[in-house]
Amino acid sequence: MTSLFGIPIQALTGQVILGLVNGSFYAILSLGLAVIFGMLNIINFAHGALFMMGAFVAWMGMEYLGISYWWSLLTAPLLVGLFGIAIERSLLQWLYKLDHLYGLLLTFGLALIIEGFFRHLYGVSGQPFSVPDEIAGGINLGFMFLPKYRLWVVVSSLTVCLLTWFVIERTRLGAYLRAATENPKITQAFGINVPVMVMLTYGFGVGLAGFAGVLAAPTGQLSPLMGSNLIITVFAVVVIGGMGSILGAIVTGVSLGVVEGLTKVFYPEASATVVFVIMAIVLMFRPTGLFGKEK
Repeated sequence: MTSLFGIPIQALTGQVILGLVNGSFYAILSLGLAVIFGMLNIINFAHGALFMMGAFVAWMGMEYLGISYWWSLLTAPLLVGLFGIAIERSLLQWLYKLDHLYGLLLTFGLALIIEGFFRHLYGVSGQPFSVPDEIAGGINLGFMFLPKYRLWVVVSSLTVCLLTWFVIERTRLGAYLRAATENPKITQAFGINVPVMVMLTYGFGVGLAGFAGVLAAPTGQLSPLMGSNLIITVFAVVVIGGMGSILGAIVTGVSLGVVEGLTKVFYPEASATVVFVIMAIVLMFRPTGLFGKEK
């Protein structure tokens, strides 16, 4: 049996692929956080709850309405995004000129409310969420068996992440968004409706969380706690990449997922803390994060 440093190559490759899957979730979740912080200056602590909400909305559509997985993948992020727009218009818009702490506390309270609502409805034991038949099973690569659904998660997540980066960094719409963030008064003077752009930006950011939730649901058990178990690691990813950095969120999310997977092979005891150790090291030498900009 082929091995590397005494570890079977199958086990090593399996952990790399698992790390890519987790890294894809880290990337798309931290991307949503980076979009919201970069454009709205809000630390959205409700992101994990909205991630969970996306998974449950998709499950309810499939369970009660008979909607297919593919339609749920489209409609659940849209509904979560609309819910986010309602939050932004009714609550968050009053906090933009205040200290970051107010937004963090408000969104933390929202996270508790959303999580408590779904715990009241479904408890904490979890619900099954089946992989769609079209991408069930796996591909025999000779040295390992690759589940098709994990491949789908990686490809779809990275595609959405790269498209988001392209729109924000390389299109006129992205230029308007960046201008509205840096100088909203001048941007509004050019006839651009800044409040609407801010509202849609928040809706899109939380819609990304909902999309990630739908993708994540078949990889584990659907539970009201699935978001709270993940969000702290995602915040660490955002800090390492640089608060508000779109490219940093994507690159750091995927990279740390792989690092975490490899740590489970070489030093399993450190796998739960390796991301936070890296965060501490990065902040020692670069407080703005790897891709963050000095102010």
